[in-house]
Amino acid sequence: MSATFSSLKYTNYRIWFAAALVANVGTWMQRIAQDWIVLTDLSDDSGIAVGLTTALQFVPFLLLSPWAGVLADRLPRRRLLMATQGGMGVLALGLGALVLSGRAELWHVYVFALLLGVVSALDNPARQTFVADMVPHDKLANAVGLNSASFNAARLIGPGVAGLLIAAVGAGWVFMINGVTFGATIAALALMRVRELRPQPAAPRAKGQIREGVRYVRERSDIVVIMVVMFVVSTFGLNFQLTSALMARVEFGRGASEYGILGSVLAIGSLAGALLAARRDRPRVRLVIGSAFAFAVTTAVLGLMPTYSSFVVACIPVGLASLTMMTAANSALQVSTDPVMRGRVMALYIMIFQGATPIGSPIVGWIGEAWGPRWSILVGSIATFLVASAATVWAVRRWHLRVRYRVLSRPHLEVVYLDREVLQGVTTRDGVRRELSRADAERVPTTA
Repeated sequence: MSATFSSLKYTNYRIWFAAALVANVGTWMQRIAQDWIVLTDLSDDSGIAVGLTTALQFVPFLLLSPWAGVLADRLPRRRLLMATQGGMGVLALGLGALVLSGRAELWHVYVFALLLGVVSALDNPARQTFVADMVPHDKLANAVGLNSASFNAARLIGPGVAGLLIAAVGAGWVFMINGVTFGATIAALALMRVRELRPQPAAPRAKGQIREGVRYVRERSDIVVIMVVMFVVSTFGLNFQLTSALMARVEFGRGASEYGILGSVLAIGSLAGALLAARRDRPRVRLVIGSAFAFAVTTAVLGLMPTYSSFVVACIPVGLASLTMMTAANSALQVSTDPVMRGRVMALYIMIFQGATPIGSPIVGWIGEAWGPRWSILVGSIATFLVASAATVWAVRRWHLRVRYRVLSRPHLEVVYLDREVLQGVTTRDGVRRELSRADAERVPTTA
């Protein structure tokens, strides 16, 4: 089996991967259907209404993620996932029944979006860290990359199918189908070979565990850099559901099918990025920052595309850059974090990453209405470029780096740590002691 798919040789992960692909297709179908009925049926092409719906779905991540991380570190993740996946399935079926009855109003969608956000906030840390229970540690980065590939393969299929179904039978049936797909995940969890699982060390019950997680993150400057970059990018740049809906409906005057196609084409690049990520043994901070620069450039090009056809083509590199960035961040955090702290660290990351959406979506939606749909994309490009630039300058100064790029020889990019002893906290000749901890220094090689 090739290095890209090496984690699939483990039975439990293979079962999970297949079921997650089915459930992810349903999730993407629901996302498209939800935004489309809000935009076209329940509001007057309001970007603010779509942004508020998205925001309500992600507000619980800001409030509940720290506690969800503690649960993921304490409880058996397999059982916790059975409960949360079942809850999301019930909510999808409920919203579908309401839409099919013809009684759905905008506030109903708001309520269901909020409830779905609550369950998702509890589900996410357990789902992110459960992968470590299914594969050995040396395959963790590969499994995280394949998880992203599954999610984006579903993005490739789901939006297009949703667009066709919305046009053919209506959005209500899309919600019903999504509700059924969660049964695949629950069945997979039930069918797993429990003896072959590798449960991570559980955190004992104790006071101050959330503070302990925050303190752990604060003392790891590499984690802080990743979280800051991803917070800004998620707030202003990763609003594709909203920006694609505005561009398809308002800028290009297209319908549901064309809107769904945008999501599928975006997933072509995302899937390529995920498969490339699965080949990397150990993603590092520099990959997160580098792909953030690539995302800034590709989204700037996307926002300037003059026609629907050129916009569709420009979605591919955007998907590649965004997925490389997200998968690198996820893998770098999971691989380098102590297992007993992994749930809380990932919960804080999810709070930063997903919780940024309630802040950014209404702002981006307002920009799309006030300045035009193109600016809803360009503002993300500008913000991403600024934070990636700031992170680069900070890392060079704080970690005492020299960065060189050579076009004609390999490696093209070389990052040299000028004074390894300084990085490890040894007092320099001028008596100044650097702040970077030994743990930080040991996570990066002398040259890269």
